[in-house]
This record gives sequence, structure tokens and C-alpha cells, in this order.
Amino acid sequence: MELSTISYKGLNNCLKISNGTVDLVITTDIGPRVLFYGFSGGQDFFANFDDQLSNIKPNEWQNYGGHRLWHSPEIAPRTYYPDNEKVEYDWDGKVLKLRPPAEKVNQVEKLIEIELAETGTSVKLNHTIFNRAPWDIELSVWCLSVMAPGGKAYVPQEEFRPHPDHFLPARPLVLWHFTNMRDPRFDWNEKYIGLSQDDKQKTKQKFGVLNTKGWAAYLLNGEVFLKGYDCIEGAAYPDHGCNSEFFTMPDFLEIETLSPLTKIEPDGRLDHWETWSLHKMDDTSSDDAVFLKLEELTGQ
Repeated sequence: MELSTISYKGLNNCLKISNGTVDLVITTDIGPRVLFYGFSGGQDFFANFDDQLSNIKPNEWQNYGGHRLWHSPEIAPRTYYPDNEKVEYDWDGKVLKLRPPAEKVNQVEKLIEIELAETGTSVKLNHTIFNRAPWDIELSVWCLSVMAPGGKAYVPQEEFRPHPDHFLPARPLVLWHFTNMRDPRFDWNEKYIGLSQDDKQKTKQKFGVLNTKGWAAYLLNGEVFLKGYDCIEGAAYPDHGCNSEFFTMPDFLEIETLSPLTKIEPDGRLDHWETWSLHKMDDTSSDDAVFLKLEELTGQ
């Protein structure tokens, strides 16, 4: 396992973790953001916005791309706190801890812990928000991966159960005011929901679900990014009950996961884990073939 300091996308203080199979690149000049995740020498699964990375505006939030930590519900300006200060980090040879300065206005502090497996492609990430206010606050840990353009996200449907053997609904499907279910980027399949990133489509689209399967995937140029996360039974999730949200527009697609909406006491913390892995796909001739492989990979 190697950790090195490199320049990347014009930023001089980036950390690269590599096990020889996959690489991670994280900027500490801002954010933090995980700017690169991919096979060593291969494609980056994350979108980076070079014009923003080369023009950091201290008092203005910018997306920058990559993977980031936010808090939900989404409310401006609270959610859009400018995360443009230097990030402290600690490396013990196994786990990288990234701690940006506390958000003075929101009185919260963030921490991302990243552990790359010694072999293979697996990455474990713990996302933590600490309450630094003298009163309780209620929020959800919200993790957003900004995926590179040209791919397709897959979200598993709940298993089929026939009527009248089962009367109760399977899960919520949440739509935003700007969601258009007839948009050609959507694929409403009986086994999965698909959402493609397509620069030809200029509108924004978003949907959310309570995903009890605990995974979502992104297919890009014959390789797949698999993200795993929890669905806690009976928990109150934000946005009408979503632990998964998906957003797209020209240039990128976001795969977003959320913790339960939780009241955090002063100096308390709220954690949310994700696991990442990469896989090469032998058969991408159809969406059904891709999803069959995803079911095999996830054991579902």
C-alpha cells in the first residue's frame, strides 16, 4: 500500500493511494474530494470540473466533481457551505482520515475515513458529521459520487411478489418537481431502474428510492462501479424516505446515498458507511446481461 503526494488537475496537495490494482486521488487543498477512483492506468469513474478546480473561489461553493460529503435535507445556503479551506489528514499506513475545518455557520464538523484493501478493488469509506453546536441538530449524512459522463446507473427493484398474496407496497419511489418520467434517459425495468447520462439531453432529472438491496452501480466503457450502503429497517430517511438518490444533467450523473435523519446531541456524531468496488464486464451487449452480472456480484 502506497500513499504519495502528487499534483493533480492543477492542485499541488493531492494524496494518491494505490495498491497496484486501483488508485484513489484525494485533494486536500479543498473539500475534501475524492477526484479519482479507477484501475491503475485506467479510466476515472468520477467527473472532474477542471474549470472550477483551476478557479477556486474562497467564499463560493463549487461542485468540483468527484466524491464529497454533504448533509441533508438540501437547503440553501446551509447545505452549500463553501468547502474551500485546507484539509487536515492523517495516515496510519492503512486508513486515511480527512478532516476539513468545522463549518462555522452550521456548527458541524466533517470527517471522511478511507481504507483501500491491500489487494483487489475494494474501498471502505466512513463519513461522519459531528455536532459542534451547544444544542441538538437533526440531519442526514449525505454522500454524493459525481460519475463521469457517458455511463448508466442501475438501481435494483424489489423482488416480485404477486397480488393478492401481498397487499402492502414494496418501497417509496420519490420524484422531484422537475422529474419527467418520460425522459429517454430513464429505463423503468421490472428488475431494475436505469438512468443514463446523456449530454444530448439538456434538462435535469432526479429520483429517489428506499433501496433495501443496499447497492447501486454505474456502467462506464465496459467497467462497473459498485457502491454498497445500508438500509436500516424502520429508520426515518429524508426526502419522503430515501436512502438513495440519483441526479443527472449534461456532464455528469450523481449516485447519492443517505443515512437516516437523526437528531445529534452536542459533540455527538452520525456515521454513514459506503463500500466501493470495480469490476470488468465481459458482456455488455444488453442491459439485462449487465444486470444479471450485477446480481451475481451482489449475491442477489
